[in-house]
Amino acid sequence: MKQLKVLAAFFATSFVLLTGCQKEIDSSVKPATASQSSNLSVSDAREKLEQMRASMPAGFDAKLKQHSALLLKNDPQYRDMARRALGLEATTCDDNTLVNQWLGKELSDWKGAGYYVNYTAMLDVPTYDALLFENSSANQTFGPNGEYTQRLTKTFKDLQRFWNIQSSDIVLAAMHGSTLRDRNKLIRTYEAGFGLNEEDAVYYADLVLLILQAFPELRNGDHPIFTFNAFAQEGFEFPPYGTIPSKIIMGDGIMQAYTGIGFGDVAPQAILAHEFGHQIQFQLNLFGDDNTPEATRRTELMADAYSAYFLSHSRGAAMQWKRVQQFLQVFFNIGDCSFNSTGHHGTPTQRMAAAEWGYNLANNAQKQGHILTSQEFTKLFEAQLPVLVKK
Repeated sequence: MKQLKVLAAFFATSFVLLTGCQKEIDSSVKPATASQSSNLSVSDAREKLEQMRASMPAGFDAKLKQHSALLLKNDPQYRDMARRALGLEATTCDDNTLVNQWLGKELSDWKGAGYYVNYTAMLDVPTYDALLFENSSANQTFGPNGEYTQRLTKTFKDLQRFWNIQSSDIVLAAMHGSTLRDRNKLIRTYEAGFGLNEEDAVYYADLVLLILQAFPELRNGDHPIFTFNAFAQEGFEFPPYGTIPSKIIMGDGIMQAYTGIGFGDVAPQAILAHEFGHQIQFQLNLFGDDNTPEATRRTELMADAYSAYFLSHSRGAAMQWKRVQQFLQVFFNIGDCSFNSTGHHGTPTQRMAAAEWGYNLANNAQKQGHILTSQEFTKLFEAQLPVLVKK
């Protein structure tokens, strides 16, 4: 997942768009505070939401879609999958993979919730909260019930030992849907991540809590679509909040999806290894200024290959052929067909080809115990890329 190199610019744009829309909303229909609305029935909560919707100015939906599209450029891979599932984004080729089918089933009972999810940018709130406020690896749990914690913690340590980069200061942290029912986290995220003032941040926070009551299908924030994400981020300064360290964020929802289609044994490790690949790219300065679909595809296929090499290597995860076949399917399932998008990560076939190339590089090596340096591996990949993109 590509990093937020122009984070400040996106936040500034988000501030203008979101606060600009906010000023047009009639203050007389602001929702009750969390304590006042906490005992509302589903029907009462929906009635309050309908009153608010009726008061919104004409053209508000179009502005919100523009706002959301700008906001999601930071980590497009899984986010685009979620947006397509919600009908917010089209695709131009067959990427109806098992994970997309699974997500569609999870959303099959949504009736009207999508409008409000889009209105409040709820898909982004857990991402931004984790990006800005989860700044330590200590006491992290992964999965709704912590079921991936031990495996991811071990894999992260193995990755740090395997690749020859400075990684002791990289944070591995989780993204949970529980953020959406925590009023304090909602307020801080709307303030820091979206640039809202305190009054407007409180408004949106209480609105999210009301939406959760109005739509039980959102599972009180625990629906996997809200944490259907994983990404790597290079460290940056973010006044007045201080230094945001380099980190990898793993969302519960994306791991639930792969467990749901039978890849729970391997997908968390494969996704984490892919995101660690982006940390390698940060340190080798492999992200250029060319913000094109081809440039993104290059770095994403490279990260797939980094991941497969580690997962297959005898001194990495040392997976056997049966498990290798599984993780190749993982990469196939996160391909996309958004050829003209700057977030294009490669087609399903290209992603599988990149992973298979990484596997073969480890499996066919004459010196099985030798680990290529990240620089050596990258040079070999760059030579192979023209072949991979023809797949």
